[in-house]
Amino acid sequence: MEAFGRYLDLHELYNEFINSKFGSLMEYSAYVGTFAQTEKISHSLKATRQYKEYLEHILEYLTSFMYRTEPLQDIDKIFTKLQSEFEEQWANGEVPGWENKGTGKKSESQESAVDLDYYNTVEELVELGPEKLKEALTARALKGGGTVQQRAKRLFLLKHTPLEQLDRKHFAKGDDLKKEIALVEVKMKRLCEILDEVIVRTKENAEKKLTLTYEEMEAEREEEEVQADSESDEEDQQIYNPLKLPMGWDGKPIPYWLYKLHVLVR
Repeated sequence: MEAFGRYLDLHELYNEFINSKFGSLMEYSAYVGTFAQTEKISHSLKATRQYKEYLEHILEYLTSFMYRTEPLQDIDKIFTKLQSEFEEQWANGEVPGWENKGTGKKSESQESAVDLDYYNTVEELVELGPEKLKEALTARALKGGGTVQQRAKRLFLLKHTPLEQLDRKHFAKGDDLKKEIALVEVKMKRLCEILDEVIVRTKENAEKKLTLTYEEMEAEREEEEVQADSESDEEDQQIYNPLKLPMGWDGKPIPYWLYKLHVLVR
């Protein structure tokens, strides 16, 4: 239960996590405290459609929660800014948790694999052999299959074209999926930062419930509902009257046109 915005309700997502290949068994309270720590999941388990769908479910729920509890937050603006920053970080291999998984920044081992400055023709690259070429291509997230000639041609493209400007058809299929997953992670983590207090409160509430009996949990739930109803009644009683209009017989401000009419009659 969200208790009218006091807590997150992550139970469905929790069940999805513990029953997945990338998840693990844990208490609900532990899940609440760690669900945003996606860096703890290995990349081999994350690069799947199942994991992407799970992330999208989290993002969808958090976005909905934000719209309902913090309507003044411009989520679209937040995501637009994130998208712009993400594209640059991904190209440079600097997305947190996905370092060197993008298409731009190469690790030291990638740089030393094949230095294209020493090769002037495709034929010279062919002499490296199929395995060396495949290693150099996959290190840059490019397709590593094909004949020796095809591999050499693909690698030679980088002689005059920056990796980030290369046609997407030359990249391994899994690279696009990884990028999509990384972007959803970034968006989800940003919302978690905004909702940090709610997440902490949710975790504390979940831990507290572990020590309660069923009767105590029911009593607490009823108390929360009564409190929420009371707060709702108080809000209803706060009448919006910025023009300080006289009150009518029903306890509400009279219409502005009626007020003006009274002024004119005077």
